[in-house]
Amino acid sequence: MSGSTKQAAAAADRALASATSALLIRGLHKAFADVQAVDGIDLEVAPGECFGLLGPNGAGKTTTIEICEGLTTPDEGTVELLGLNWRSGASELRQRIGIQLQETQFPDKLTVEETLRLFRSFYRGGITVDDSIRLAQLEEKRHSRVGGLSGGQKQRLAMATALVGDPELLFLDEPTTGLDPQARRHLWDLVEGLKHEGRTIILTTHYMEEAEQLCDRVAIMDHGRVIALGTPKELIATVGGADIVEFAVNSADGFKQGSADAVAMRLKAIPGVQSHRLDKDLHQLSVSELHTAVPRIFESLEEQGLHLSEFRTHSASLEDVFVRLTGRNLRDE
Repeated sequence: MSGSTKQAAAAADRALASATSALLIRGLHKAFADVQAVDGIDLEVAPGECFGLLGPNGAGKTTTIEICEGLTTPDEGTVELLGLNWRSGASELRQRIGIQLQETQFPDKLTVEETLRLFRSFYRGGITVDDSIRLAQLEEKRHSRVGGLSGGQKQRLAMATALVGDPELLFLDEPTTGLDPQARRHLWDLVEGLKHEGRTIILTTHYMEEAEQLCDRVAIMDHGRVIALGTPKELIATVGGADIVEFAVNSADGFKQGSADAVAMRLKAIPGVQSHRLDKDLHQLSVSELHTAVPRIFESLEEQGLHLSEFRTHSASLEDVFVRLTGRNLRDE
């Protein structure tokens, strides 16, 4: 049987697998001292889905993932993976899932090949060490010691160890942190390939373009709770406009916070402007027809005697969804 035929057969087997959810979370709670890290989460991920969990540091996403991975015990709630739970099915789950942590400490003295042979020995089945090295693009580092690898190369090694057991369910916790753009793009291609094989992927990331590119659905977390859930397209549609206009006015114009309401009222009266938000000194408008709204915004500012010091536009994104929901940017710590 050829390699492509084997992959097709494996994908068909996964498609015919149990109809139960690949991941089912109900009423999940976890506190550390007086900090409620996870506060009543309910989530369900379908087999073969790439599901993104987004939010700033401290939102609770990593704690949620660690509970799902069996690394942390919840205070309340239930978690099922592939129809199993960690209390009664831990041995089976370890054979069927793959995990890439935010930070993985490998023995510095082992080579890349030796590390992967060690991890491959933990599984009854899986892919070859050669295939895992190829997937992670570490061929030139096969005989290099782990201690001599760059941060990005160690990230790729962590991905290779997560894949060597040929997992049905794969957890990737900020997998592209520290990677250069080319390596990040390679990982995106790798994840797309894993999706096409029918694997279920749980992805956490700080990169919104990554979530939009890879995820079938995303959940946005803040303060231990899920505050939005849907496909990237559905969530972006909630912003109200296809584009975002951002601008600041020259402080020499004497613009004061007290006049913000009057400025906002006039801007929101412009056809195509869906909403207005003032973040410090930056005005943010959601607009549905950029080509007609922008000239009218310029006219409105000129009529009010205001002069631009900054001006930019961009397509509405998941970042804008997060700002709308929480009032702060995703990377705010």
